[in-house]
Formats: sequence, structure tokens, C-alpha cells
Amino acid sequence: METVLFAIFSAVYALCAALAFIRGAHMFQLNSYGAATHLKWTAHNISSAVPNILSLILAAVCFAADAALDFEGAASTVLHIIAICATVIFALANLEKKNQKTPLVFTARVKRLAVTYTLLFIAAGVCAWLLKDAGAGYALMLLAFALQPFVLLLANLINAPVEAAVRRHYLNDALRILRSCPSLKVIGITGSYGKTSMKYFLCEILKQKYNVLMTPGNYNTPMGVVKTVRSSLRGYHEIFLCEMGAKRVGEIKELCGIAAPSYGIVTSVGPQHLESFKSIDNIIRTKLELANNLQPGGKAFINIDNEYLRENLPEGAVTYGTSENADYSAKVISVSSSGTQFSVSCPDGTEHSFSTVLVGAHNVTNLCGAVAMAHFLGEDMEEIAEGVSRITPVPHRLQLIKKPGMTLIDDAYNSNPSGCRAALDTLSCFEGMKILVTPGMVELGSEEERLNREFGREAAKVCDFVIPVGKKRAGPIVAGLRDGGYPEDKIFVAENIGEAMQKVYSLPADGTKTVLLENDLPDNY
Repeated sequence: METVLFAIFSAVYALCAALAFIRGAHMFQLNSYGAATHLKWTAHNISSAVPNILSLILAAVCFAADAALDFEGAASTVLHIIAICATVIFALANLEKKNQKTPLVFTARVKRLAVTYTLLFIAAGVCAWLLKDAGAGYALMLLAFALQPFVLLLANLINAPVEAAVRRHYLNDALRILRSCPSLKVIGITGSYGKTSMKYFLCEILKQKYNVLMTPGNYNTPMGVVKTVRSSLRGYHEIFLCEMGAKRVGEIKELCGIAAPSYGIVTSVGPQHLESFKSIDNIIRTKLELANNLQPGGKAFINIDNEYLRENLPEGAVTYGTSENADYSAKVISVSSSGTQFSVSCPDGTEHSFSTVLVGAHNVTNLCGAVAMAHFLGEDMEEIAEGVSRITPVPHRLQLIKKPGMTLIDDAYNSNPSGCRAALDTLSCFEGMKILVTPGMVELGSEEERLNREFGREAAKVCDFVIPVGKKRAGPIVAGLRDGGYPEDKIFVAENIGEAMQKVYSLPADGTKTVLLENDLPDNY
């Protein structure tokens, strides 16, 4: 009977290990495979491990009692069954959530991690079998469960040399492909915010004349750029738009070492990723690594509207923005819920008019930068104006979605202080009931609470109803709303986005509703 019970426990053990891996690997992937980041996430989410800990304690008590009191027969069997049931509770507690925003992707790296992780748990299971008579085997298996996050990180550490070799192989292959395209113009695009929009805008404008490749989605890391080059770059491409993201000093320089850009656009500097950058000075230095690491004869384009960039302007840079002192100076003519009209004055003294379906004056700055780059590369203004008129909203970046009796302004991707202000400005252009749905901003370090509270104060000036999402994160936003004298009955704190949208649909309104969805946190928040 003891052997049968041990076999049953071992099967449950394997199931628990598999479920724990899926959950752990998912969070590890969302944490960009950073050991320190993952450990910090584990510490911040320790409360979610309470069912695991309680079930493991119960199982351990049962096995310890069985060993200490030397139960036999039915008593021993009952204790074993209780322990097995407790371990099943552990398995259920580690089930992945349904309707994940970004599900686990079983990449080659995750599969390699799974193999090493499995071998570690098999090793623990073998040792447990050898020790089972003394009860120490059960204890060892329970200990492996309890230390599961560290087992995952140990597997990652063991795999580190293999992962480094794989990255070197992919990197060398990408560099070979780039060297085989000597006439390719590479344009690096970075900024605390606005870089993805700039990439999409510039692609739409430049493709009127050139064959353009851009990094897809948020492929703005070294391996994202490498993957784009290896899978998509061909000899017929004339321009490569390379988005460059960073969370630490030196990462833009690393990307320049891969892509070798001749042109660079820096869209902005702001307090984003302060948790990893530590200071705004580090952010400034990192974003300007693009301007400082262009190929010989290269040219940087800098948004002069941004105060941090204006005060740290690289020598010889081309400036753009709504400032009259910019080399390419934009002037907003009109903004409405149906679009924006603006004009751009060029260094040669000419002025040209543009029309776009994009809403919000803030889009004009990015469009001006795209116009400046296209004009510098030799595209004529008629082609550029045609490209601007064809631009559609970038997904999840102030994207308008029409629904019966409602307009959604989807600004769910990666919110930041400047973007929040721009989104509220855009919301103010609409008629009818204005509703804000948001979990607030993240990765702002020690400034996070203050900036979210300020966001609440600004929202109080614009919105008719505010729905903060997430009871843990709502505090600063609600405090800011109260600072602004906002009525309590116009605030509803939702547990999740589903509950928030149910509230939106239930709100009575005269005329249409306009709902701003500002930020949508990933599953690891």
C-alpha cells in the first residue's frame, strides 16, 4: 500500500511541477527573463502563494505525523490521502488564469528551460524514492515545491551558456545579412514614448517612394531586431525602420552596434521605466546614445518640444516640433474628433499643409518628425502629404473604435505621464459623456504614486465618470480625483477590466458615451 500511495503522490508531484512551471515560466517570460526582476515580482506577489504554502504545510504535517508516530494500516493511509489532497490544492492554485492578455509563448528558449526544469524535479523525485522509508523523501519533494521559483531560476542559470551561444549564433547571422545590404538606409527610432507611433507614421509616408521594412509590434530589443533581420530583411528593401527600446543605460548603444543606423529619431524623454533607470539623467543619456552612435556622416532628428531633449541637444541635429525655433516647425490649424489639420514650415522657407484622421494635437509633433525625415531623404511634399493622409491610428495608441452608442479611445499600450495628458486632451475634444477606465501607470519607481495622483487630478477636470481598475492600484488615482473635488458618486473602483466595462455599459447617458481606455497592465501586474 505504501508503494501505491507513493506512486500516487509522485504522479500528483509531476502534475504540480508541470502546472507550476507553466505559471512560473509565463511570469518569467513577461519579466523579460530577468532573474532579479522575477525575484522582485515573486516578493511582490507572495500573497498569491498562500494556498501553496498552506497546502504544503498540511502535507508536511501529515507525513511528519506518519513518520513520528509510526502509523500503520488505515491511519497511515488516511494521512497519505490527506497529504495527496493537499498537494492537489497546490496544483490547482498554480493553474494559469483564463483570458490572459499575453499567454505564455512556448519559444525554443522556454522549451529548453522546461527540459532542464523537468530534469531537476526528476532528480528530486529519484532522491525522494531512495529516501521514502524515512519520510525524508516526501519532505524533499515538498521542499522542491516550496522552492519552485528558485528551481526555475536555477534551470535558467544552468541554461545560461547555451542561451548565450544561441544568441551569438543568431546575432552573427543577422550581422551577416545586414552586411549583405550595403545600400540599405537604417533609421533608428527611440524615445520614452512615441517611438512606435513614429515608426508607423514614417513607414506609411516613406513607402510612397521606398521599399520599407520596419520592426513589427514591440520588437525593440536586441533579439527582437535580430529576429526581424533574419526573418524579414531582403535585398530589395531600401529602408529599415528599427525601433529601439531600453530599460537600462547602454541598451540603445548595444542596438546601434547591431543595426548600425545612419539616421536616428529621438521622440521624447520622460519618467518612464524609472524603476530600472533610477534617474531621469540616465534616461536622457540612454536615449541620446542613438544620436551619439550613428554611422559616420549620419544625422539625428530631435523633438525640440521635449524640454529634456531641448536642453541636451546634440551638435548638428535636425530639430522638429511645434516650436517656432525648430528646423521643421509644425502649427496646428484645427483639431476635432474627426481629425487634425496642420502645416509644417521647412528649413528652405516653404510651408506645406497636411490633413490626418488622427485626433489630438500631440500627434502633430510625431507627424512633423516623420515629415522632416522623409523630406530629408528626398521625398517630395506631395508624396509626403499623401502618406500623411493615409495614416491610420496605431493599434492601442489612441485608436478610435466605434460601437453602437459609444466611441472607445483605445490607448491601452504602455501609458506614461505625457501620454496620459495627451489622452485626456483628446478625450476633451469629444461630445457626450466622457468616461475614463484605467489601472494607472507603472514602472515609475518612487514617482509612481505621485504621478498617478496627478493623473487623477487631471482626469477630474475632463471626465464625467472615472473607473480605476484594480483595488490595489486605485488609491493614488482616487486620491487625485478627490484633490480635484471630484464627486464620490462618479467614481467606481473595478476589480478588473471586465467589471469596468460592465459598469460603462450600465451608466445612463444623454447622447453618446466616449470611453478612454488608458493603459492595460500585463498579466504580471
